Amino acid sequence: MAQLITTELVTLDQDLGSDRSQVIRRLADQVAATGRATGADGLYADALAREEKTATGIPGGIAIPHCRSTSVTEPTLAMARLNPAVDFGAKDGPADLIFFIAAPDGADQEHLKLLSKLARSLIKKDFTAALRSAATEQDVVDLVQGALDAGPRQSSQAAPTPSGAGEPAAAGNGHTAPKTRRIVAVTACPTGIAHTYMAADSLVAAAKERGVDLQVETQGSSGATPLPADVIAAADAVIFAVDVDVRDRHRFAGKPVITSPVKRGIDEPGMMVDEALAAADNPNARRVQGTTDSQSQQTDEGGEGIGRQLKRALLTGVSYMIPFVAGGGLLIALGFLLAGYEIALSNADGVGNADAMLTQYTLLNLPPEGLLVFLGAVFFKIGGLSMGFLIPALAGYIAYALADRPGIAPGFVAGAVAGFMGAGFLGGIVGGLLAGYFAMMIGRINVPRWLRSLMPVVIIPLLASIAASGLMILVLGGPIASLTTALNDWLSGMTGAAAVLLGAILGLMMAIDLGGPINKVAYSFAVAGLGAGAVANQAPWQIMAAVMAAGMVPPLAMALATVLDRRRFSVAERENGKAAWLLGAAFISEGAIPFAAADPLRVIPASMLGSAVTGAIVMGTGVTSQAPHGGIFVFFAIGNVAMFVVAIIVGMIISALTVVALKRFATRKTEDTTVAETVAA
Repeated sequence: MAQLITTELVTLDQDLGSDRSQVIRRLADQVAATGRATGADGLYADALAREEKTATGIPGGIAIPHCRSTSVTEPTLAMARLNPAVDFGAKDGPADLIFFIAAPDGADQEHLKLLSKLARSLIKKDFTAALRSAATEQDVVDLVQGALDAGPRQSSQAAPTPSGAGEPAAAGNGHTAPKTRRIVAVTACPTGIAHTYMAADSLVAAAKERGVDLQVETQGSSGATPLPADVIAAADAVIFAVDVDVRDRHRFAGKPVITSPVKRGIDEPGMMVDEALAAADNPNARRVQGTTDSQSQQTDEGGEGIGRQLKRALLTGVSYMIPFVAGGGLLIALGFLLAGYEIALSNADGVGNADAMLTQYTLLNLPPEGLLVFLGAVFFKIGGLSMGFLIPALAGYIAYALADRPGIAPGFVAGAVAGFMGAGFLGGIVGGLLAGYFAMMIGRINVPRWLRSLMPVVIIPLLASIAASGLMILVLGGPIASLTTALNDWLSGMTGAAAVLLGAILGLMMAIDLGGPINKVAYSFAVAGLGAGAVANQAPWQIMAAVMAAGMVPPLAMALATVLDRRRFSVAERENGKAAWLLGAAFISEGAIPFAAADPLRVIPASMLGSAVTGAIVMGTGVTSQAPHGGIFVFFAIGNVAMFVVAIIVGMIISALTVVALKRFATRKTEDTTVAETVAA
């Protein structure tokens, strides 16, 4: 196994810059210079993006910037002892010991275990003291290697039981020993290399000081060993120190729970243990819900409002629906390309041409039209079947976002009912929400232990399906279907100035939140039109083209802006700009999010302006798209592709020039630094 750290990766008592971004840049350069990364820019961008999610400074003057990156060729540690120290976000002040952990995107388990072991060593005061007193680079390498060669650490561990705790009293003393308090914990961070394991060790140490038996399940990248069921059952309370979802959190159902970001488990472990003990003694403390909802940590604490819940559910439903629609739409487009539009029509007997051809002919008995037309019929039919999952998948995964696996079946059924009643994607959204909330509420009912195993696989799906689908059939389906029909008729009849206005509105919706709920509503509306199989009426295809073109503009515009005026953007943004070219070309609006997050008041209005113009041009010139996704890479499915490209270029230039102008002139007079420095800070 390659050595993780060498003397070339150690820097002692040097000034690497005045802020964390400069330090990370210097360390990324150092890693690349040793040949362990294909380029410093990509590694720096990935590490800085991780740093912006959660500061990596921890108490004791230590920071552990880290990331997984495709730029890294082998697992690497770079260490710097800074003079002067630099603020990495720790509560007790700046850090002078910096460990930069760079892991390949596909690092093996053994390397990840070593990296996590090193991170755990950094909370030991004797280890950090030795690092501060090391005289040479080789001394540091030897210290680190010694820590890595130490005995294996367990991913689940318990603080030793205090002397006498839990043991029966000596005969005749007339007293019994106090009951040992028991807590279980789960730690997890997005990268799963450093914070996950440091939080675990910090919590165990804090519990040991208080005479508490605490066992931790570390859900990190180097593997996780689930806590035994009997250990969980015996626990008085649960601590979730996590930045991501807790896997199989239903195992902890009914336990008093304390939840916080993983970094608090490092910064304030004693306080978290005290809060967990207090929750165990409080009959009104919040508890882990009985549902298996992977997102339910917010609801356990009552911290997720209805608005955030609805937003999360809608985004989840659309994201899971896209593969069905993207694959199906492209197959339909290929079917038209090979067999012509007639393949979507019906014959004199009312049977679809594709269905009739596939029931009469095979590869061994080709139709008179030939092989290409037959393959076109095959592609069209498969695509149509895939598109048939549009509404059920949307509803099913909306319900899944609310109630996890028990919500999937009721959601799919409610979506199928919405399709049967002609309620369209609006009915799918309503049906999915109903199914999800019914499944969630049923899952929270306290039932006897013998019945719990039947809840997620039988009882919740059955009752939630009856409730949600029954409401759709008996009450809501008809009105929603009427509304959907009226809306589609109105939009399909738009021509001239009205169509241009619709294109501009769709463009604004695609850019206002860049992949958020408003963007997804516009996209879902467009995709639903494709499911109707338009041939004579191509308005749904035009709407799809407007939505896709407008959604491509923001990332492309930000990429162009970083070329037009590099000084107005930070190094990380310039790196993101390189990737934004491909993301925009592929119709991934989220490629502009890093820019909008850093400067929303300039980036979002500029994006909206260009996208609105693009949407208007597309609708005004009658451009069509039979594909729901893919951007320029599905050019064969786009009618009048030249005007499609022109519309995108016009919107891209407008947005790029607008954002550059805003960054140059729409600034506060009190600013005495460049915009790039402001964004980087």
